[in-house]
Amino acid sequence: MKKKQTKSNGPAIDSTELILAMEDLEKENGLKKEEMLTTIETALVAAYKRNYDCEDENVKITMDRETGEIHVYMQKEVVQEVENEKTQISIEEAKKIDNKIQEGDILDNELVPKNFGRIAAGTAKQVIIQKIREASREFLYNEYNDRKGEIVSGLIQKADGGVVIVDLGRLEGVMPLKEQIPSERYHVNDKIRACIVEVEKGQKGSTQVIISRSHNDFVRKLFELEIPEIYEGLIEIKSVSRDAGNRCKVAVYSQNENIDPVGSCVGQKGIRIQNIINELNGEKIDVIEWNADPSIYISSALLPAQVMAVDIKEEEHFAQVIVPDDQLSLAIGKSGQNARLAARLTGWKIDIKSETQFRQMLINMQNEEQKEENTEIASEEIEEAEELIKQAEKEQEITENIVEETIEEIKEEKPKRTRKKKEETDVKENTIEQVEEKPKKTRKKKEETDSKEENVEEVVEEKLKRTRKKKEETEE
Repeated sequence: MKKKQTKSNGPAIDSTELILAMEDLEKENGLKKEEMLTTIETALVAAYKRNYDCEDENVKITMDRETGEIHVYMQKEVVQEVENEKTQISIEEAKKIDNKIQEGDILDNELVPKNFGRIAAGTAKQVIIQKIREASREFLYNEYNDRKGEIVSGLIQKADGGVVIVDLGRLEGVMPLKEQIPSERYHVNDKIRACIVEVEKGQKGSTQVIISRSHNDFVRKLFELEIPEIYEGLIEIKSVSRDAGNRCKVAVYSQNENIDPVGSCVGQKGIRIQNIINELNGEKIDVIEWNADPSIYISSALLPAQVMAVDIKEEEHFAQVIVPDDQLSLAIGKSGQNARLAARLTGWKIDIKSETQFRQMLINMQNEEQKEENTEIASEEIEEAEELIKQAEKEQEITENIVEETIEEIKEEKPKRTRKKKEETDVKENTIEQVEEKPKKTRKKKEETDSKEENVEEVVEEKLKRTRKKKEETEE
């Protein structure tokens, strides 16, 4: 879809002074002229829509980047049949304006609305004012956001025991309760110094600066201000740990062997470090030399206590420190302050033991090792006993299985034996019966024999009787 722009139907709205003003603003406040022109064009379209009966989609307003002339165009689509007169124009009417136009093109017909110059000026003024405000807020935000960690000074405007409000010049700084030094008391119109820890955008785009006097960076920046070697980079602050209002530990290091980092920070007769202590209202500061060897570094971090030995465990990042008996309380500090600050400074977990405690710990460890050995021996004996018990149980199980099998065999063999025994008994009984029957037969046979003998005798006697009788008869 092509766009065709017609020749002007009348004079454009002149805004030469507006362009000049925007150029000055770009130089003074950093407001980009192109961005402001684009925003003004958008605002003019909205203003035209409010004041004239038209649709936003078919109105186009442009401003000349050099002269500032404002041109208003009514955009209409070229069609054969018009369905919406506000957004469309017939091909015949379009040809009267531009004979080269074709169907489907967009015709830009320039208008000069009545009194639109006054409306445009008012709208441009409002946009510019709003842009200046936004740019100012953005400029302040970027300025203070880039200054994070830096020290600023100002007068206290409000101090009622809670949040402290400080006038920093172009805006106000807010110091919450957690960013204050507990031992300090703040009063209105007192001048204080603090470091910027956070920059936030508040409601309606306003910039809110959070300042602190208890942050570690406040001490770091004070050292940079008071000690030129640190500012120039000859001495490096490796780490800072702090209990605000009470004590602070600072680890410093210099690659130049000819420079004493601790002595440079303390200064002649302690004048350099004293200025920092005064700013912190008497907060004690321990300056130690950083060392790549953890044992030396940890020993230095526990100053003023004297350290006998340091046992390092790299894997656990843990250090066991042994000190003389009379140095134990000094090494730990009040409420564990010295040990806690040393641990934060070095980044190591530190356990402090006196010489006596360490010796007792060694004895306890030996006893524990002996107990462990005895326990291991007892465990081995228990394991052997359990193994023997398992073997015995296994043998018992085998024996029980054998017994069960034997019982089963016996149960199976018993009926056979019973039957066999019964058969043997029957045979014996038969034999006995046969034995008992044989005498009976013998006796019976004998009896029969005896009976036969008796019968023979009787027969013989009878025959003898008959013979004698017959003989007698014969003799007679």
